[in-house]
Amino acid sequence: MDYAHLITIEPGKRSGQPCIRGLRMTVRDVLEYLAGGMTADEIIADFPDLTAEDIRACLAFAADRERRLWVVPAA
Repeated sequence: MDYAHLITIEPGKRSGQPCIRGLRMTVRDVLEYLAGGMTADEIIADFPDLTAEDIRACLAFAADRERRLWVVPAA
């Protein structure tokens, strides 16, 4: 998923954390809600500015970041 148009990073907003579409909702907020057991529908019901695509973008962003942090063990 190309999340570049959905995940924004602005130095003056939420201390430069990755946010959704310039809103004050961070990727970490969404991931914590999901990890806490909320469904995407429950998150959207609580935060109507969000969409299912926004939540998928958060997951794609996190997966991409995790992929970039992967370290090859020394031989």
